Amino acid sequence: MAEIKAFRGIRFDTKKAGKIEQLVCPPYDIISDEQRGAYINQNENNIIRLELPKGNNPYSSAARLYRIMRESGILIREDKPALYIYEEEFEALGKKYSVKGVICRVKIEEFEKGVILPHEFTLSKAKEDRMELMKATNCNFSQIYSLYMDSEHITTAKLDRLSLEAPDIELTDDEGVTHRMWIVTDEEQILSICGDFKDRKLYIADGHHRYETALNYRDYCRKNGISSVGAAVDYQMMMLVDMEHPGLLVLPTHRLVRNLPVFNPDTVLNSCRKYFDIVKINELDKIDLTLSDEYKKGHVAFVFYCAQSGSYLLRLKDRGIMDFVLPDVTPALRSLDVTILHRIILEKIFGINKENMAKQINLVYTKKTEEAIESVQKGRCQCAFIMNPTRVTQIKDVAAVGEKMPQKSTYFYPKLITGLVMNELSD
Repeated sequence: MAEIKAFRGIRFDTKKAGKIEQLVCPPYDIISDEQRGAYINQNENNIIRLELPKGNNPYSSAARLYRIMRESGILIREDKPALYIYEEEFEALGKKYSVKGVICRVKIEEFEKGVILPHEFTLSKAKEDRMELMKATNCNFSQIYSLYMDSEHITTAKLDRLSLEAPDIELTDDEGVTHRMWIVTDEEQILSICGDFKDRKLYIADGHHRYETALNYRDYCRKNGISSVGAAVDYQMMMLVDMEHPGLLVLPTHRLVRNLPVFNPDTVLNSCRKYFDIVKINELDKIDLTLSDEYKKGHVAFVFYCAQSGSYLLRLKDRGIMDFVLPDVTPALRSLDVTILHRIILEKIFGINKENMAKQINLVYTKKTEEAIESVQKGRCQCAFIMNPTRVTQIKDVAAVGEKMPQKSTYFYPKLITGLVMNELSD
């Protein structure tokens, strides 16, 4: 099953590079050009210059900068192989959370081997970008986020014991999330933790693009004689978290429909009545509360919002209907809110096919309800579907049967910060 091991991570030498708070950043794909510039203005050594390079030759620029930072000692390599215990402490939805896992190297395997399993489809453009960056730098600047099953929570207990002392690194980011890291180099402790995974599968939570790119990069290196079987490129840096960790939080990703040549909200609602109970929501600030109540009751439900007609709760009348409507889909997948929305409404009623969705021609996404509503009110989009989050157990069930959810079905919050530790793909 999953093979994990310690590695000699690359980290900032803060004596030369500056304060760690000024060197890290959120994931590259949620950073605007304005934010990128602000990070660099604060500290020119910020990891964003490597993770999200710009310019006429961005990838060669990243490679050159990485080499300079290594040679100058701004980035240094761990003396001994280590595992990195990583914790995020944060507030969300009026509660305090803390989630903890371990960053390590994981041997990558094709999905069909059933060792590491995906749960979402990916977009090709993002994979092309990450591939070019890996070719240029031969380094992982950020972790793939994966989950594992551990009914006795044995590994989490070990991580908790090893992180009782003060962390080696600690910072609080601009969103108020506190990040802590403990560096474990004790060989016995490393062997104990790595041994826990010999019978486990891993479920990718976030980073599908990077994982598929890692497989492609490994194959590219082998084909071109750059590496052989068992080399460092056969392993990728991952953050592993117990699937039942109480700090895991999945937020929804809302759908926005735009640029349809023909759009009539009354036609949409009338077409939906065959499958959904439809309830008018008179106040926009009640949308999230209404959906939360439906989530707690275990209902399949989402909200349709259009500026002309207002907002409506769409609640599936009977899950059994989907057995006949979606006979080509496994029970695990057809029970998901996003599957039902995509197959019944976006595909059947709106005529937006999967290729269209993948290219984001008529369908785009947002994490915030207020952004979805504003986009419709200002005419940037024709309507919005406000969603409930996908449950963590549903992610496992879908991945376990070899299915994939639509893109952007899950949003694990908070994102892992980039720049605490990197994985150079060499031994």
